[in-house]
Amino acid sequence: MRPYKWQVVFTFVAYGFASLIANVFQPLIFRKIIDVISSNGIEKMLLANGLWWWFWCFVIVTVIYQCFFRVGDFFIVRTESIVMKDLADRAFSDLHRHSYQFFSNSFSGSLVAKSKRFVAGFEDLYDSIIFNFWMTFVQVAGIFVTLFVLTPLISAFFFFFVIVYVWFSWWVMMKKSPYDEQSSEEDSKLTAKLSDVLSNALTVKTFSAEQNEIDSFAETSNSWERARRKAWNFQNIAITGQTVLLGVLELVAVGISLYLWLKGNITSGTVVLVQLYVGNLFGALFQLNRVFGRVIRRLADASEMIEIFETPTEVADIVEPKKLEKVKGELVLNNLTFKYADGAPVFEKLSVRFRAGEKVGIVGSSGAGKSTLTKLLLRFLDPNAGSVTIDGVDIRELAQADVRRMIAYVPQEPALFHRTLRENIAYAHPEASMDEVIRVAKLAHAHEFIEKLSNGYETLVGERGVKLSGGERQRVAIARAILKDAPILILDEATSALDTISEQYIQEALDVLMQGRTTLVIAHRLSTVRKMDRIIVFEEGVIVEEGTHDELVARGGVYAGFWVRQTSGFIDEFDESATLEILA
Repeated sequence: MRPYKWQVVFTFVAYGFASLIANVFQPLIFRKIIDVISSNGIEKMLLANGLWWWFWCFVIVTVIYQCFFRVGDFFIVRTESIVMKDLADRAFSDLHRHSYQFFSNSFSGSLVAKSKRFVAGFEDLYDSIIFNFWMTFVQVAGIFVTLFVLTPLISAFFFFFVIVYVWFSWWVMMKKSPYDEQSSEEDSKLTAKLSDVLSNALTVKTFSAEQNEIDSFAETSNSWERARRKAWNFQNIAITGQTVLLGVLELVAVGISLYLWLKGNITSGTVVLVQLYVGNLFGALFQLNRVFGRVIRRLADASEMIEIFETPTEVADIVEPKKLEKVKGELVLNNLTFKYADGAPVFEKLSVRFRAGEKVGIVGSSGAGKSTLTKLLLRFLDPNAGSVTIDGVDIRELAQADVRRMIAYVPQEPALFHRTLRENIAYAHPEASMDEVIRVAKLAHAHEFIEKLSNGYETLVGERGVKLSGGERQRVAIARAILKDAPILILDEATSALDTISEQYIQEALDVLMQGRTTLVIAHRLSTVRKMDRIIVFEEGVIVEEGTHDELVARGGVYAGFWVRQTSGFIDEFDESATLEILA
C-alpha cells in the first residue's frame, strides 16, 4: 500500500470525520433537541426558534457526514482495486520464480486457492481496519471526550469497560488463531483434492473409480468440516462472553445516567445521549470480536502465500548473469553429479560433449536418467557437482530465461493452454504472423487436421489440450518448436504418440529442423534415432555405449538388444547370432 499512501490517508480522514460526525456530533445535537422539548413551563411558541435552529443543525450535520462517507467510498474503491491488482500480479510472478521441483511437489489447485485467498484477504482486512477498527476508535475517542465534559463518571466507566472488552476480544483472537489456521490448511487440502480429481476425470471414469474418489473426497471434506466447526464453535463461545459484557455496559450505563438525572446532575437530553452512545458502541464493539476472528482468519490465509514468497528458489539466477551474443550450440557436461533429495544419485561424474550442430540420439531403459538429463540441460535442476556448459559458459552463469530461449523443447506429453490453436503454436513467438503459423503447422503435419475443424486455427483446445488426441497435441508442440527456431533442439519422445505414417511425415520435417542445430533426441522407438550422427546409451546414469546405429548393432551390446526386441518382437535374452541373422 505504500505507493498509494496519500489515497490511504484521504480514506482514513474521510471515514474518520464521517464516523465522528455521525456517531458523536449528531447525537449531541439530538441531545439539545431533547433538552428543548423537555423544558417545563415554557410555551411551545417560545421554544420554536431554538428547536428549528437545532433541527437545521441536525440536517446540515447529516448532509456533511454523508458527504464524507461518499468521498471515503470512492477512495477505498480506488485503493482496494489497485492494491488487489498489484497483489494478484505479485502472487502470479512469484509463483513463476520457483523452479521445477516446487511445482512437481505442489498441487496446482492448492496454489490457485492460496493465491485467490491471499488477494481476497486484503479486501477483507482493509475493510475491517477502516470500518471496524479505525471508525470504532474515532467513535470511542469522541464519546470519551464528550462524556468527560458532560459527565466524567460515565466517561470513566466507558473507558474502563472498553479496555476490558478490547482485552477480552484480543485474548479470544489469540486463542482462536490455531483453529483458523487449521481450517485454512484443511480448505487448501480440499481444493487440491477437488482439482486433482477433476483434472484426471478421464482416468477416473476409465477405471470406474468414481465411488472410490467420492469416498476419498468425503474423508477429506470430513476433516475440513471438523476444523471449520471447531473454529466456529469457539467463536460462538466468545460471542456469549461478548454479549454478557455488552449487557453489563448497557445496564450500568443506564443505571448511572438515571441516578445522575435524579440527582439533578445531568439533563434529560444527556440521559438520551448516553443511551444513543451505548447503542452505537454496542453495535461497534459487538462486531469487534467477529472482526478480530475474521482478521486472524485472513492473516492465516495470507500466511500460506507469504510462506511461498519466503521459500528460497531452488534454481536461482546470479545477480549479474552473462550474455551469449552468438550461440553455436555446443553442450558439454563436465563431471556432472546429481541426485534427488529423496533418492540415490542419478549421475556421478558424468562427462559428455555434444558438438555444435551434431545430432545425438539418447536411449536407455526407463529410469536410466534420460529425463533428468533434459531437466539439467534446461536448468530446471542444478547439479550437485560438476557443470553444464553452452559454448563453454556454465549455464548457472546465464539467466534461466536466456538458457531456455536457446533451446526448443518438445516433451513426451506436451500440455497446451486452453487457448486457440493459433495462440498455442505462436506461443514460442507471439509476434508471428498467421502465415508463419500456417507454415510451421504444415511442416509439423498439423495443418491437415486443423483446417478440418469448424473454427480452424481459432479453435479452443480445452484444458491442457484435452480436445485433441495425443498425436495432434504433439504435432502442435512440434510446430511450436519449429517456430521457436532455437540453436539447440531437444526432442523427448516427440513422436511417441504418432502413427507410423504421421511419424514418417514429421520425421521429414524434423530432419529439416535439425539442420545446423545441436539436436538431442530421446527415444524408446529406435527408428527415430537411426539417422543420428551418434547414439548414446544410458543405463543407471552411466554411458554404457556410444556410436552410430550400425556400429552399435554390430557390437551386439545393450543397444543391439533393444533393436532386436523392437524389430523382431523377441523378449528373451539377447542372442547375438539371431541378431546377425536378422540383419543379414
